[in-house]
Amino acid sequence: MRIRDILSMDFLLLLMVVALTVTGIFFIYSSGVSSTGVQTSDEYIKQIIWGSVGLACIIMFPFIDYRKLYGVSLYFYAAALLMLVYTFLFGKLVNGARAWIGIGPFGIQPSEFTKITTIILLARYLDASKRKPTSFRRFFIACIIVFVPMGLILIQPDFGTSLVFIPILLIMTFIAGVRIRYIIFLAVWIGLSGVLMVLPLWQTHIQNDSLSPVMFLLNIKFIALVCAVLAVIGIAAFTGYLLYKKPYFFWIVYGIGVLILSFGVSFAAHNVLKDYQIMRLIVFLNPQIDPQGAGWNIIQSMTAIGSGGVVGRGFLQGTQSHYRYLPQQSTDFIFSIFAEEFGFAGGIVLFVLFLVISLRLIRIMRLSSDSFGIYITAGLSSVFAFHFLINVGMAMGIMPITGIPLLFMSYGGSALLSAMMGIGIVESIYVRRLKFEY
Repeated sequence: MRIRDILSMDFLLLLMVVALTVTGIFFIYSSGVSSTGVQTSDEYIKQIIWGSVGLACIIMFPFIDYRKLYGVSLYFYAAALLMLVYTFLFGKLVNGARAWIGIGPFGIQPSEFTKITTIILLARYLDASKRKPTSFRRFFIACIIVFVPMGLILIQPDFGTSLVFIPILLIMTFIAGVRIRYIIFLAVWIGLSGVLMVLPLWQTHIQNDSLSPVMFLLNIKFIALVCAVLAVIGIAAFTGYLLYKKPYFFWIVYGIGVLILSFGVSFAAHNVLKDYQIMRLIVFLNPQIDPQGAGWNIIQSMTAIGSGGVVGRGFLQGTQSHYRYLPQQSTDFIFSIFAEEFGFAGGIVLFVLFLVISLRLIRIMRLSSDSFGIYITAGLSSVFAFHFLINVGMAMGIMPITGIPLLFMSYGGSALLSAMMGIGIVESIYVRRLKFEY
């Protein structure tokens, strides 16, 4: 790549990213100011350092042909998995999860970079297998590529970060032309598992009815009996499909498969999730169940957003953050501080900035010169959109607390640097949108 080719970068995308990062630094600074006006944290300085390194990555990546990642994607992926294993065994315990590797005053969260390596390897596989776009084997291997790192992150345990891999898989396989019924199967399975997991919590903690029939969802004998009955019906339907090739037999097997997996996963989740993770689901349903404990974060976040009104209280004038009512305010709830100090109007501006990023990524995906670049951009788009929707929804009380940061704004070097590396790769794809040679 020549120096003059740098002029063909998507500068609007770069501008949006810089604007969000600078805004994040200001509000990380604001989160560290006490009610007496004293700065109590140096997080904003670290964020400036990480942001500067990330900006350098965005500018340097277009000089590197993204197609060179094709040949080394498996090595990066394997290295990321090894880092996850090392982190699980020897990592630093933070907020109940062994997800960090300490490096002096800084810390690295390998799971953030694993999202990038997984997207690149999945893009390579989907590109290499595109001659059989509707093959079940293609979808199955794609699931393995995603579920292996997702599982390693789950056992840290870091439930929030592991969730990000789901939209990566769904969006990339959809863009790659995988048969839609496979994607719907996975999406319905995940959604139904969540519903079956939440129902007993709802009955016990919200309805105060521990004798409800839905409590059988916590009984291993009931789950085993239901799955056994469904399996028998499924085998009979599958036999009917083999003999008569009737479509309705296939859909019976399809639906039974979803049900069996959903019952199994929901039961396993109740036995695997930590108490604090279960409480997050409960207080999402009703924060007033534990207003001084697990529900405190959501209540204070919604209070901060509501107190901002239309135009906000003004920079450094927020009360929820400066009086320390809002925990994790520089990370999980950075949007709450922003909304309190800049109000509804500021929130609209923030929404527009993220919308422009999404639209530019869609445009780059459409202009990409090859399917490898298209799939990478699709995967990164899903990450940025999912982080925004979940984090802002979490701050507003319409999504459960999962610990997912607001990319470019929340404090955290690993999340910021990995997001900017992703933008750098997208810029490399964009500047080569008219170049087809390998």
